[in-house]
Amino acid sequence: MADWLIAILMGIVEGLTEFIPVSSTGHLLLLGHFLGFESTGKTFEIVIQLGALLAIISLYFKKLWHLATRWPFDPEARRFIIGLLVAFAPAVVIGFAAYGFIKQVLFETPVVICVALIVGGFLLLWLDRMKKMPTYLDADKYPIRVYFLIGLFQCLAMIPGVSRSGATIAGGLLLGTDKRSAAEFSFFLALPTMGAAVFYDLFKNRANLNFDDMGLIVIGFISAFIAGLAVVKFLLDFVSRRGFAPFAWWRIVVGVAGLIGLALTGGF
Repeated sequence: MADWLIAILMGIVEGLTEFIPVSSTGHLLLLGHFLGFESTGKTFEIVIQLGALLAIISLYFKKLWHLATRWPFDPEARRFIIGLLVAFAPAVVIGFAAYGFIKQVLFETPVVICVALIVGGFLLLWLDRMKKMPTYLDADKYPIRVYFLIGLFQCLAMIPGVSRSGATIAGGLLLGTDKRSAAEFSFFLALPTMGAAVFYDLFKNRANLNFDDMGLIVIGFISAFIAGLAVVKFLLDFVSRRGFAPFAWWRIVVGVAGLIGLALTGGF
């Protein structure tokens, strides 16, 4: 397959999977493994995530601008920003401490990704069917304790295949949030988490960065941005009507298919 087609495909996969609970990292790593694609220093895979991040900024620009300009005067805006920072804090501490193990061991083990996809799929099915009346319906007004615990759940996504959005949504549901607000909060939490992770990755790999394939990076970035816009626009209404079961079954199918593919190609 031509490199530019691979760049489009991987950009689309990144944008489609970043904000739904199926693990964008797991999909990209498995896709790159089976296509035999890996950029120097993983520059391509790192940078295209910013395309998905830009989709969130574009769609929520009005609210983000309000938070940025009104927090000194608006107690509700200030409280939500504090909640985001509290939820983000565990990822900073654990991500910094375990960075080497995550990148050198977990990210290089496709079997771990497949198993995490399958286990996470069954867990998401269970949560989706759980009969529990939600206590918190507005992501802006979660208790600080809930923000912090959701942040701890997010750290599970450092295992590739778990899914950052899946971990935060699952944590929210267990803590009493409704499906829509849990998904929306995962969007906002993606901004500091993904932003910090991408720039820390770039910093740690600065000696190996290679921007010779800038054309491919631009193609992947734009593809991820467009796909991310499409997903974020439909996701909240979709989960309100259908829940997370379709994503759970998708995880299970991809995980099983990945294990079969690894068995057939000697990837174990």
